Amino acid sequence: MIERNHLEILREVERQGSLTAAAEALHLTQSALSHAVKKLELQLGTAVWEREGRQLRLTQAGQYLLSLATRLLPQFEHAEMLIGQFARGQRGTLRIGMECHPCYQWLLKVVGPYLEQWPSVDVDVKQRFQFGGIGALFGHDIDILVTPDPLHRPGLLFEPVFDYEQVLVVPGGHELASKAWAEPADLANETLITYPVEVERLDIYTRFLLPAHASPAKHKTIETTDIMLQMVAAGRGVAALPRWLVDEYAEKMPLKSVRLGEQGIQKQIFLGLRDRDREVDYLNSFMNTARGVRWS
Repeated sequence: MIERNHLEILREVERQGSLTAAAEALHLTQSALSHAVKKLELQLGTAVWEREGRQLRLTQAGQYLLSLATRLLPQFEHAEMLIGQFARGQRGTLRIGMECHPCYQWLLKVVGPYLEQWPSVDVDVKQRFQFGGIGALFGHDIDILVTPDPLHRPGLLFEPVFDYEQVLVVPGGHELASKAWAEPADLANETLITYPVEVERLDIYTRFLLPAHASPAKHKTIETTDIMLQMVAAGRGVAALPRWLVDEYAEKMPLKSVRLGEQGIQKQIFLGLRDRDREVDYLNSFMNTARGVRWS
């Protein structure tokens, strides 16, 4: 059976020009090296080298094995280097699951600096409809879950990385645009536009409308942030979104943000990961980069 050490011996003898020098380079005794070659020749049933005086000349079989060593050994060595980087958390694909529709713009501010810091790590982003949050973490389909509503489970770690305020978005000329804050009853005649998320996971319902036993006149769902805000700007409804996102769009559209209730609704973006992965360098670095993002 041809083993890796046989190929290394052939390559090193070719490089060094003699068995003695090759043995020294491989940290072997010359007798150990010769024994390994003789064992290989017995297994193959043919010679690898022929002696011409004091020189060694590769046989046809030896030439073939040398070409094999030239092709395969660099691949083994490269694979070992990559596996070592994986083990040290220096290389891999960071798979991010998004449970927060408007967080995509926030994520873009994190990914750019992160990729500069980790040129050997790729990033792949899965939207919520492509996976099932907690199950995807446990099933190793994703490495990090971006969510404003963490579901704490044994074996998972969730850390807050970004604070924000959830606000009501109205057209610039809307009667609520001049108010310091909106009351639940103010939405009684409004069409509320939200992402296609269960009502029990929408803060506008769970933390604003339902506690006051209030509801909007209509409820429509739209998956795309751009279309949602264009609908609001056109007077087709109101929405609840992070203030930082509304402020960014308000530079291009006639939009106003209004506090939801006198105290407002304070939120956080959390990053969730498997507890056993908390020491992986490139995951930790992503968490640190995310904490450093500031929205201006």
